Amino acid sequence: MSALVQIEAKIHSWESAQAIVQQWQKQGETVVFTNGCFDLLHYGHLHYLAQARDLGQRLVLGLNSAGSVCRLKGPHRPINDERTRSWQMASLAFIDAVVVFEEDTPWELLQVLQPDILVKGGDYAPETIVGAEIVLARGGKVLTLPFIEGYSTTAIEQKIKNSL
Repeated sequence: MSALVQIEAKIHSWESAQAIVQQWQKQGETVVFTNGCFDLLHYGHLHYLAQARDLGQRLVLGLNSAGSVCRLKGPHRPINDERTRSWQMASLAFIDAVVVFEEDTPWELLQVLQPDILVKGGDYAPETIVGAEIVLARGGKVLTLPFIEGYSTTAIEQKIKNSL
């Protein structure tokens, strides 16, 4: 299978993601879920995502759609379009599935996927993580990973603007 086909195969509709998550869980694999905009990929993202994958056997990434990013981050975002961000995420070896969601939060997607572990960065308090109750209700875990200081998409964007 070509590398391009392998990458494309990791980008799922909600329905195909639900089916593959259920398949993995039936095989006894722990499915970890995280989400975000991942507009300008940087070291902080990569470190966080690799750590998230280490929490289980499979990592599913919920990716905010372009419309969702615009509503959350402002009219000049996203910088990278939805397809580019999807392909960037799917090309990472430690991500097993990418699912785009239109909503501002992954609440509905989490209801569909029912992962075993929900993880966010350390800039979130566990009690404020959207969808935590969905995962906890089925005996899953909600975890935060340490936030790596000095890496942010907003800071990169500002650095680019200042250099012009």
